[in-house]
Amino acid sequence: MFFVLCFYISNFDMIKFIITFVINPLIFTIVNSTEIILRLKQVLDYYKLTSSSFADTIDIQRSTMSHLLSGRNKPSLDFVLKVVDKFPEVNLYWFLKGKGKFPSMEQDVIDRNPPSLEETPSLFSHEAPIDLPSIPQKKGKELIKIILLYNDGSFENFDNNTFPI
Repeated sequence: MFFVLCFYISNFDMIKFIITFVINPLIFTIVNSTEIILRLKQVLDYYKLTSSSFADTIDIQRSTMSHLLSGRNKPSLDFVLKVVDKFPEVNLYWFLKGKGKFPSMEQDVIDRNPPSLEETPSLFSHEAPIDLPSIPQKKGKELIKIILLYNDGSFENFDNNTFPI
């Protein structure tokens, strides 16, 4: 039937027919976006990241990540490349097709288990405190407020009640 149908249409229409009904379905079925989203959730679980922190890590908007996870949007090539670039354990072929293994490296590049508090050295040593010179105060004057201005335009106020003295 296909051969008979091609006989009655022009060459241009035949090419258009082949592209529309033969090639396009092959292209669009190569990557299944719902399966990519499932693998994306595996990556989030593996690194113990929230969707917001993951979005910040790969430098995309948080709303984009939300739309991907909800199924509203499909992952773009830029998104896939950012994931593979920032997380070397994510194998591109595994992420797109589900074939291969995750994590792709034998060793974890990022230590997923942070050291316990017992192993972390103390920030405060038990050495004698350093004597700081005292700031001379003028008699009759009382400090009311300190305002710290930063070069990014932000500031901090310290009232008389909040001084760390």
